[in-house]
Amino acid sequence: MMRLSDLRLPPTARIIGEADRAVSGVSQDSRSATAGDLWAALPGARVHGATFAPDVLGRGVGAVLTDDEGLRIIRASVDDLDRVSIVVVGAPRAVLGGISAQVFGTDPEAPRLFGLTGTNGKTTTAFILDALLVRLGHTTGLIGTIATSIAGVREVSERTTPEAPDLHRLFARMRSRGVDVCSMEVSSHALTQHRADGAVFSVSGFTNLSQDHLDFHPTMEDYFAAKAKLFTPEHSCSGVIVVEDEWGARMSRDATIPVRTLSSDPDLGPDYLLTRDDDPERFALVLPGGGTVHARSPLPGDFNRTNTALALAMLHRAGEPVGRLEAACADLEVVVPGRMERVHDTAPLAVVDYSHTPDALDKVLGGLDGTGSPLVVVVGAGGDRDPSKRHAMGAAAAQRADVVIITDDNPRSEDPAAIRSAVLEGARDAIAQGTARVTAEDLRELSSRGEAIIAAVDLAGADGTVLVAGKGHETGQEIGGRKLPFDDRERTREAIASRTAHIAAGRVQD
Repeated sequence: MMRLSDLRLPPTARIIGEADRAVSGVSQDSRSATAGDLWAALPGARVHGATFAPDVLGRGVGAVLTDDEGLRIIRASVDDLDRVSIVVVGAPRAVLGGISAQVFGTDPEAPRLFGLTGTNGKTTTAFILDALLVRLGHTTGLIGTIATSIAGVREVSERTTPEAPDLHRLFARMRSRGVDVCSMEVSSHALTQHRADGAVFSVSGFTNLSQDHLDFHPTMEDYFAAKAKLFTPEHSCSGVIVVEDEWGARMSRDATIPVRTLSSDPDLGPDYLLTRDDDPERFALVLPGGGTVHARSPLPGDFNRTNTALALAMLHRAGEPVGRLEAACADLEVVVPGRMERVHDTAPLAVVDYSHTPDALDKVLGGLDGTGSPLVVVVGAGGDRDPSKRHAMGAAAAQRADVVIITDDNPRSEDPAAIRSAVLEGARDAIAQGTARVTAEDLRELSSRGEAIIAAVDLAGADGTVLVAGKGHETGQEIGGRKLPFDDRERTREAIASRTAHIAAGRVQD
């Protein structure tokens, strides 16, 4: 329990009503706020949260955090204000994380926090980091896009980084279950919207930056600036930054905390040098000051060697010695749902991946090159998201695959045909410019994602490779305001099983 008067608030904040009212929790959701909570009534895009005050206060909630507009709405809609304490600040969202940390007793050492940001690779690196920490003897927590895990028990995540009250409530639950280390994805949305406020990471890692989320961030500069917030004393104590793109190099220069760099290019003079082995999964990580960790990536693809190296470098930065890191890496097995997930190993090899940016698609297809011929990709683009990347998605697919089938991803409220047309245009332009691997004859469009997967399996045959890209771990497809059941992994397995049965029955040739 904490009294409102004991909270560290901005100098301009004021408390209307009983200042000594005790609160035991913080909630931002009007539907779940309960007696004892400090309810955050925030301004929203469509409606102010204070609009729901009569219902929330009617359930016994006695403390509210809001702004002047929220106070006006509450005063106009609630008759009995004597039983309510209202904390009024100019920007309530900006103080919500700090308040949540105080109420829930967040301690940066209990659990100790590792943060990950970047366009691609956050989820995979977080899973690898978590697996290594378990090997090192820790009781771990994991917070990210796919799942939240507390001491090995998984729950479904609603978003990559939870809202601030939910985040700090999670930390409290982790402490109560003996979690001593937590690996967490930190999105640019979360950093912009103050969702990670009040969390201080022992070590933060940066994977890369490429075009994405320009429906939310006005420019790439804004996108970069959001990510850069993680590498400030407000959020992190130290960092490891992959400098294999211009944004990483800039991040390492702009960081206001001590950081180390990681790269496979010795000419860049990185603190951590990744040297590749002839084995496509093995590598060595040369450490600053001497010493080398010999390791194997638990997941296929050269980019996953970088992800694994980043996880190892972050642990080394946190003080883990070479011997323990090598032992933790030995025969490490990691399965990341929907990230380079093999759903069938033979006839054909079939992989499902969340790659929904041009850079991610390029890397995943590059990682699958040589695994089987033809290399067939099923690809689309999401609706109500950055439309400027659709052309580049089509171009990346055309440049890397032998057969490209363009289909619907999650059209959401947009016209699916218009989205497919933009992706198709990118592929056709690559063909016209002579940069494509695919030919015009092997570029196809199928509106049904299920039919596209069946066609990809048939075209790959027994010797090819199928990549179903874009949705990864998702189990639904959002079309016209409805979310229909659809799992790329299940549909791909079904398509392969059906083809195998038809071959056995003599209906099709292998």
